[in-house]
Amino acid sequence: MGKYADENVLVVSRDLFERLGVFQGITLEPELYLPSLLDPANNYFLSRDLAEEDPSHKQIIPYAIFRHRDRYLHYVRGGGSGEKRLAAKGSIGIGGHINDIDHAGSSLDKDTYTIGVEREIDEELNISGGHTQEILGLINDDSNEVGKVHLGVVHLFTLESDEVTAGEDNITDLQFLTLEQLESRRDQLESWSQICLDGLVQLVRGR
Repeated sequence: MGKYADENVLVVSRDLFERLGVFQGITLEPELYLPSLLDPANNYFLSRDLAEEDPSHKQIIPYAIFRHRDRYLHYVRGGGSGEKRLAAKGSIGIGGHINDIDHAGSSLDKDTYTIGVEREIDEELNISGGHTQEILGLINDDSNEVGKVHLGVVHLFTLESDEVTAGEDNITDLQFLTLEQLESRRDQLESWSQICLDGLVQLVRGR
């Protein structure tokens, strides 16, 4: 029995990603990718045991960051994190796989994907007040074995209130920090958070 028994995750083919245009780091032009990635003709669910070992597929990972005014939510992953390689790292992103248990079909469209993202956030954070969200960009990091099989979709949640608490035990030490404060602790952030931070700096301070 595999490490991720009976778990199926949303993937696209690396071939599709290469046709759309491979990049390293972050792209702030999600409109060039998302219509194809979230076309039900192009995505499908694959056993996570296979997907984690097969770089001919990219697992689609929503990665949500949270802004209240000019500050961004930062937290530390506790030791109970499902991904041990990220435990005790600082993060500005809440992310996770899209599983077929949440969806009736063999693929999904943009609306179903968005509902899945909202559900993931509701499980991991308790947010007071309203919020809006937009997709800022995509993350790709082919510099390591984990990154080669994942593709991040960066969602920015703009919050009406900074009253946010953790919904899961592995999310600890929540606080809102400015970009300057985040830059000062960049070396303590997980790699995707470092990439996101670079993208936020580009957006806020000009490319």
